[in-house]
Amino acid sequence: MKEDDRISQVLSFWYSDEMKKQWFSSTPELDTHIRMKFESLWEEGANHQLDSWKDSADGCLALCIVLDQFPLNMFRGEAKSFSTEQQAVTVTKHAIEHGFDDEIDNSQLSFLYMPLMHSENLSDQDLSVECFKRRKLDGNTRFAEHHRGLIVKFGRFPHRNTILGRQSTAQEIEYLQSDKAFNG
Repeated sequence: MKEDDRISQVLSFWYSDEMKKQWFSSTPELDTHIRMKFESLWEEGANHQLDSWKDSADGCLALCIVLDQFPLNMFRGEAKSFSTEQQAVTVTKHAIEHGFDDEIDNSQLSFLYMPLMHSENLSDQDLSVECFKRRKLDGNTRFAEHHRGLIVKFGRFPHRNTILGRQSTAQEIEYLQSDKAFNG
């Protein structure tokens, strides 16, 4: 299969009506489906075998989805779900530096910037807020500002503590049990 076809396959699946309905209500069936269909593609991405995808806007977007979004489904509840996060951040920054983000429609753009928002690095968080604001993606901007606030407050993203095997501090536990943790 040609690389353009593989990129199209990722984007067609991720932006399908079926997937849009399940983004925020993922099920074990969806996780299994993504794992069966895309785990080998994720492994290629993790081993830099898909680096040629960085030559286009759609390729960067698809690679971010493969490296940042698919693992969250395939390895839900496991530290492996964040194992390619830094690679995805690198792809996002590459896309921004080359102006590829300007070629992507606002309705699809959030997943290109999402790796920055998933990073525990404050400068990545700042960049995510800046990018979402620049494109006037208000809902995403608010979410990115919330993430940024947590990084400033805790020096890390406490929602990941359990997955990454980290102990939560008393302050983090209090926050994680509050309504604010769920409402942003």
